[in-house]
Amino acid sequence: MKGLELSKAYWENCARPLFRRELPAFLERAAVGLVGEGSECFGFDDEISRDHDWGPGFCLWLPESEWERWRDAVEPLLARLPDTFEGFPARMAPERRMGRVGPLSIEGFYLRFVGTPQPPQSWKQWRAIPEHFLAVSTNGEVFGDGLGAFTAFREALLAYYPEDVRLKKIAARCMGMAQAGQYNLLRSLRRGETATAMLAAARFSEQAISMIFLLNKRYMPFYKWAHRGVAQLPLLGNEAASCVTALAGLDWRLGQRVENTAGDIVESLCAAVANRLRAEGLSDAGGDWMLEHGPSVQSRIETPELRRLPVMLE
Repeated sequence: MKGLELSKAYWENCARPLFRRELPAFLERAAVGLVGEGSECFGFDDEISRDHDWGPGFCLWLPESEWERWRDAVEPLLARLPDTFEGFPARMAPERRMGRVGPLSIEGFYLRFVGTPQPPQSWKQWRAIPEHFLAVSTNGEVFGDGLGAFTAFREALLAYYPEDVRLKKIAARCMGMAQAGQYNLLRSLRRGETATAMLAAARFSEQAISMIFLLNKRYMPFYKWAHRGVAQLPLLGNEAASCVTALAGLDWRLGQRVENTAGDIVESLCAAVANRLRAEGLSDAGGDWMLEHGPSVQSRIETPELRRLPVMLE
């Protein structure tokens, strides 16, 4: 059983009946769910994930100003919950929460990841937030939200970047894909610089995966989940995942002997991305050389200050 499914069942079967019976007014105010750090919040957990910070648990969110009223009533109820559920140790005891489950303030939760107690408003605020934190703060599931404040913040983030910010990021990814994959990777292989080739392939892979998340208007998670996450995206997700998998399987020690294979893998994805950019009206550059698509995408940015930034800067 996946951790998110397990935690929801723990709430539905053990906790919610208790709160409904003994503290119904609290349920009318609180948001309940499992969102945040941890592979289970993305649905990527497996047996290896269970060695730490894993198990049935849930978050209870209220505005900071309301916790003073409710905390002394909520904690005794949480202490009465089963220590195990479906054979797994629960993590609702204070010493097992690790700041990931249990009572949390709405403002504190989002401040931790987004950096502000309200949704970002300006393009500068949006650009200042690390993308993997946006992924963390919008993953998982909200099981219920009586007040609606937590969900309102969440929906503001899920509406995605302002379009000019997205275009700036796409333009920079075009440049990164060209520099690392279409240029430096092949030159490194010709020189026999296998370590550099490996780094170039990794750089291209990260830039390409980020591009696919941007095209799908989804936030890219922390790097160790990026490959698994991109494979689930409907738009060029399988193509990107297959490309990165193929690059990872190459023997970089072969140097020039693997150059053509690596080049074909890279060019296949670049061609698909270039076609998509043209199809969406984001670029009118011809061909698959991503270095030409970057400026074309950036020219569509309407915010003058953002449009004037160097194309590669993001």
